Amino acid sequence: MALGERGGWDKSESRYCGVETDFNDDMPHLLSFNLSSGGFDFVVASLMDPNYRPSLMEKDIGGGSHVLPFAGSDLVLSPSQWSSHVVGKISSWIDLDSEDEILRTDSETTLKQEISWASHLSLQACLLPSPKGASCANYARCVNQILQSLNNMQLWLRIPLVKNDDDTTDFIPSGDSWELWNSFRLLCEHHSQLSVALDVLSSLPSANSLGRWLGEPVRAAIIHTDSFLTNARGYPCLSRRHQKLITGFLNHSIQVVISGKLNHGVPSVSLDSALDHTGTNVESSQRHSLRPYLDYIAYLYQRMDPLPEQERFELSYRDFLQSPLQPLMDNLEAQTYETFEKDSVKYIQYQRAIGNALVDRVPDEEASSLTTVLMVVGAGRGPLVRASLQAAEETGRKLKIYAVEKNPNAVVTLHVCCKLCNYASVANIMCPKSGRGHLHIGILSLVRLEGWEKTVTIVSCDMRCWDAPEKADILVSELLGSFGDNELSPECLDGAQRFLKQDGISIPSSYTSFIQPVTASKLHNDVKSHKDVVHFETAYVVKVHSVARLAPCEPVFTFTHPNFSTKKSNQRYKKLRFEIPSDTGSAMVHGFAGYFDAMLYKDVHLGIEPSTATPNMFSWFAIFFPLRTPVCIRPGSPLEVHFWRCCGSTKVWYEWCVASPNPSPVHNSNGRSYWVGL
Repeated sequence: MALGERGGWDKSESRYCGVETDFNDDMPHLLSFNLSSGGFDFVVASLMDPNYRPSLMEKDIGGGSHVLPFAGSDLVLSPSQWSSHVVGKISSWIDLDSEDEILRTDSETTLKQEISWASHLSLQACLLPSPKGASCANYARCVNQILQSLNNMQLWLRIPLVKNDDDTTDFIPSGDSWELWNSFRLLCEHHSQLSVALDVLSSLPSANSLGRWLGEPVRAAIIHTDSFLTNARGYPCLSRRHQKLITGFLNHSIQVVISGKLNHGVPSVSLDSALDHTGTNVESSQRHSLRPYLDYIAYLYQRMDPLPEQERFELSYRDFLQSPLQPLMDNLEAQTYETFEKDSVKYIQYQRAIGNALVDRVPDEEASSLTTVLMVVGAGRGPLVRASLQAAEETGRKLKIYAVEKNPNAVVTLHVCCKLCNYASVANIMCPKSGRGHLHIGILSLVRLEGWEKTVTIVSCDMRCWDAPEKADILVSELLGSFGDNELSPECLDGAQRFLKQDGISIPSSYTSFIQPVTASKLHNDVKSHKDVVHFETAYVVKVHSVARLAPCEPVFTFTHPNFSTKKSNQRYKKLRFEIPSDTGSAMVHGFAGYFDAMLYKDVHLGIEPSTATPNMFSWFAIFFPLRTPVCIRPGSPLEVHFWRCCGSTKVWYEWCVASPNPSPVHNSNGRSYWVGL
């Protein structure tokens, strides 16, 4: 059974806890004892008798055939029991990089035999023992060979969670177990079926060092019983740092495995304490010796705060790559409009900015006589029009609004226009291209229902082509993308500012893009699965979750509006330098997460840059710029990155590269793979 249910979560979001067991050739009993009596969800069980050695077996039988000493046949459990409740544990004695040729050969043979058996059983995963030394080339080579023909089974490489700044260990000369994992996965070509199972020990590395692992493909955290402390009642508990680590793992869907023997003098089970984490009464005589550890992990899980409604909405988007919008080439669908319009936080900020601008623009003594001309460019279905009207009502200012929208799918057909001619006289402006009157469906309905007839004029036209009948005092738009300028806000507003007064106000008034290097193994493998360069030279919108942010964000490009300069250009170039904290250790950079921060008006801002992000806003996810070849950075070695924003006659595109510590190719040269059409 799962670790229990939490308020506001559904059962699909439950987490599971397993237990590591010794070899037992009675698999039905092993499973029954640990699942039924112990309450665990799965076992990490040895598949082969640990005394088995191929070379000794051949000597005993003189080269004849023999039956391998597996832990029972495939018939002792049902296929669903094997696949759902058993993780195979490869023999811990194997050492494929040993200088002893017999041991090395035996190890290679046994590894392949056990993986083959696990595959036959349709197990979902197998736990590989940790490399015995710093050199693991032959071990990785054999695993890589196996991965080439493996079915969907995952291989979890066991890695101790160790990083000592000064000391070294026998098997980790650098003192950093991440280096061991990195060497192994590089030799296996970042294979998507190779993952990590971290051994969580009694002492933990620094927070920055631990943070690296959130971007790696960690599938399990193996917590040893000697990592637990003892509380006042004699029960096992974890230190605050361990608690934070485990809840972080649970939040990233990393399964927990309890390993070891009972190390705590748990008092005799009272009536209260005999209730397990599911509320079921458990007889003392049947109680599994490791049950108190399981109950404590369940307690940590159940007391985690439920996800806010916004994050629950975003669950299905976590680490899912999406192509950015092409706002000028494509038209938004009604469902997209609907999603964006639900973001009340965004429109509250816009309303604040518009209200402040109206107050600054019109003195109180002229509020009843002076009318402010406000133009909403890219009005969509009208949320900014509504925000503008509400701001005018709150401030007591008079408004005349032009709502400019280019989307032809939001325009009423000529037949419908004829039927609604009474509204056409109020809310209709000729499109300069067709010479015919058009009505925007969404805004028209609001004109009728919300009484905008005397205030709002609807314009069905591309803002860059419209000839405005008068100049605007305030120009309002929501053309920002995840990277600020990536949906062509600069180009659109450059075309629209010709109908803004010289002293007019643009909302937003400026915006800046930001990037930071990230470890993002899942995103890298998802891009790599396309097996072409094009996808590695494309920027993706993504709700980043399983990533490690390796350094603080740095600003990239800034745009200010209005910009009446005669020599203005929207091309940009920026060289950036990132310093990774020294206690992080080495890390792998799979790409860059991009964000933006916009100043709407004076001190009213809007953005998704992590350190200043607007709370509870969901209109924008981050943007991800992948690297074709991930870059490994070492402590004290800065990361130098170059970014370009390039403009052509028909498109705008980005180019990017790493210059140091290891130069990478310039990605997306001349916009060959990814661009935004003008």
